[in-house]
This record gives sequence, C-alpha cells and structure tokens, in this order.
Amino acid sequence: MSVFLSNAVIAFLLAEFVLLVLMSISLFYVVRIVRSWDYNALTSLQYSLEKQNYLVNTILLFCVCIKIVLFIFFALCLNELSDIVPGAMCSAGVIGSNKFGGILMLTKILLIFGLGIWLVINKLDLQALNFPYLKKKYAIFICLFVMILLELCIEISFFYNIPLKVPVFCCSVTFQAPKLPFGYTNFGLVSVFYVLFFVILVLNFLKQSMTSFVANLLFLVLSYYAITYFFGLYVYEQPNHKCPYCMLKGDYFYVGYLIWGSLFLGVFYGLMPYLVEIITKTNYS
Repeated sequence: MSVFLSNAVIAFLLAEFVLLVLMSISLFYVVRIVRSWDYNALTSLQYSLEKQNYLVNTILLFCVCIKIVLFIFFALCLNELSDIVPGAMCSAGVIGSNKFGGILMLTKILLIFGLGIWLVINKLDLQALNFPYLKKKYAIFICLFVMILLELCIEISFFYNIPLKVPVFCCSVTFQAPKLPFGYTNFGLVSVFYVLFFVILVLNFLKQSMTSFVANLLFLVLSYYAITYFFGLYVYEQPNHKCPYCMLKGDYFYVGYLIWGSLFLGVFYGLMPYLVEIITKTNYS
C-alpha cells in the first residue's frame, strides 16, 4: 500500500499541480511584462502589456487564495494519513515520520507569509494610478514561484517516504520531554508571553514598525511553546497531553484551526508594516 493511493493525497497533489501550471503560464507573461513595461509609453505594446497585467493579476490572486486554502487542506490530509501510518495518532506522527516533514512544514509557513505580503503589495499597486510597485511585486512572485516549485518537490519526497510498515513516534513521545526554551518554567513562559503581547500592542500604537517586526518574530516562536506546553493542556483537559497538532482534529472540534489561524494572522499583520515599508520605500500605516 502507498500513501499515493489516499484520496486526500491525490486530491491535494492534483490541486497543487494545477496551481503550479497556472502560475507557470502567468510566469511567462510576468517575465514579458517586467522586461518591456513602460507606463509612460503610448504604444500598442504597452497597451497590450497593461491588459495582460490585469489578466495575470486575476490568475495570481486566484492561485494565492487557493494556495492558502490548501494549507488547511494539507493539515486535514495529515490527519487522515494518521489513521494508516503505524504509531501515528495525529499529524505529529506523520510529520515526524521522515526527514522531509519538518522542512515541508517550515516551507509552507514561510510561503503563507510570503503570499500574504504579495497580496498586500498587489493591492497597493492596483490602488495607485501608475502601478508604482509592479516590477517589485512580480519580482516577489518569481521568488515565491521558485519556493512553490521547491515545495512541490519536497511534498512528493515527503509523501513517498512516509513509512507504512515501521511504527513512528507520535506526540506522546515527541512532545513529552520538557523542551521549553532558555530553561523556562510554564509560569515563566506564560509571563513572558503576556508581557511580549502587551509590548507588541504598545509598539503598534506608537507605529514602531521595525521594533514591532522583531517583537512579532519572537512572539511567534514563543507562542508555539506557550500553546503546545501550556494553553493546549486546557484544550485537551489533560495535564500530560502536549501536542500542537491534536487540537486540529474533530475530537476537539477543530479548535486548533482557530488558535493557530488567529496566531498566524495576528503575527502577519504585525510583520507586514515593516516589510511593506522596505519594499515600497514609503511609510505604511
């Protein structure tokens, strides 16, 4: 038996491949637009490029939105695979079943943030009259396209190397040993969590984008530990159940999607102002 026979895996990889084809078609026009774009030119070529620009934007907007939805579907796919992977009780066992799992998850998270930044830059570019960020947003897209191509290769390697005969370690083993950073206790971890959260609110109010950027990066890492080793215990109602993935299952009413989704969304809005200011060379508020 192979995981490639799973309906969820087939549907997921097929959707990823279709999006890659659409993005590849868009890439062809993106290169042409970037090479020949001159907003001040009154030529038939420029007129044609502007029409192609709107078409490409529509395709990319669709692809980016679907890509974000596929991130959620990937989590559901892992939950389904946990039923056939020996020793796996949740996504933690599937992700940790081979060396590609952690790399794939990190790549997907980075892509989600990168695609979000592209959406913001694209919106700012379309709102302006002269498309001031057109070349920059397409340069970002080209980088994201390379990452998406790499992601698909890692996905195939990950699914191919999932063992179906050898038992894997799951959350009961992986997250059982204390792994809090800097020797924190749970009390210290939660205290720093709330202090940093308050600091971020103050920095956002004062519009200190660069400092807020650094604070949000720290908050993202700290929140992972806080949710896994403290807040998650109240979700599971068990003092020894430490796992960032089990809360994504139906047994806990899929509350993990709300918890992790709100965390990623909040951190994204905290990181965004500084990144947008770097890209656009303007103040963003």
